[in-house]
Amino acid sequence: MSVLLVGASGRVGRMVQYHWRADGTSGIAVVKQHRRDAPPGGLQWSPLDGAAALVDHVRLNGPIDAMIMLAGVTPGSGKDLELNSALALACVAAAQQAQIGRVLLASSSAVYGAGDGTPLAESALTEPVNAYGKAKCAMEVAVAPWRDRGLDLCCLRIGNVAGADALLRNVARLSPQDPVIIDRFADGHGPTRSYIGAGTLAAVLRTLAAQAAPLPPVLNIGAPTPVSMEALAHAAGQPCRFRPAPPQAHQHITLDCTALAHLYPFTADDSDPHEMVAQWRDAVSV
Repeated sequence: MSVLLVGASGRVGRMVQYHWRADGTSGIAVVKQHRRDAPPGGLQWSPLDGAAALVDHVRLNGPIDAMIMLAGVTPGSGKDLELNSALALACVAAAQQAQIGRVLLASSSAVYGAGDGTPLAESALTEPVNAYGKAKCAMEVAVAPWRDRGLDLCCLRIGNVAGADALLRNVARLSPQDPVIIDRFADGHGPTRSYIGAGTLAAVLRTLAAQAAPLPPVLNIGAPTPVSMEALAHAAGQPCRFRPAPPQAHQHITLDCTALAHLYPFTADDSDPHEMVAQWRDAVSV
């Protein structure tokens, strides 16, 4: 199976590629999208420049079965978040022109907003509370008509990818003795969130790309059991220092990943914060 990875040079894209290479049974041929300086025979393509380069690559090198689109504008990048819609629309249009039948499009759990503290299923209302969530929500709406044009398009509402999240990125910058600061709520514990390890995410993406049946329009992406922030910090060997949670903070923002579990055979280790940290460190050690 041939898979085009758009956003291969991003943080998540690099970790996913590492785990695909490390898994000798991955069964996929990866076509990496290069924005510049592609190697001979590689795909140099900027989606916003149109589909021509991708169509030419497919004509010369053979068909591509699925596109995994991880590229996007993230909070704090200083770029216009509305570019997420433009990039997504350019990618789905190019996929159809290049006769790529399936697109997995990275969205975000931020589309749900804070929720009510119970796990958020795909049927939950989308009530984003920040600009990033609103931009990803607008992106999902913008690409929806392409399903009626025959494209198997699944928006992946990804939770936290261990190693691309704020907590572990802070850990990476701290010395081993410096504590990471975590909000403490009334029950004495910190926040709980839905996480997924980079290696598990790589396996999930491979599995979804290869599904024989059409995929649902949206899927939550996270390990079955949410993770507490202090457990993840401890798994990374980092001390914690608690501070009182501000009134606007939310302790439990988690995903219901039942639908994904029907498509991917999770194991208990996939929800283990130690395993998530190991997958992150393996990927960034090379």
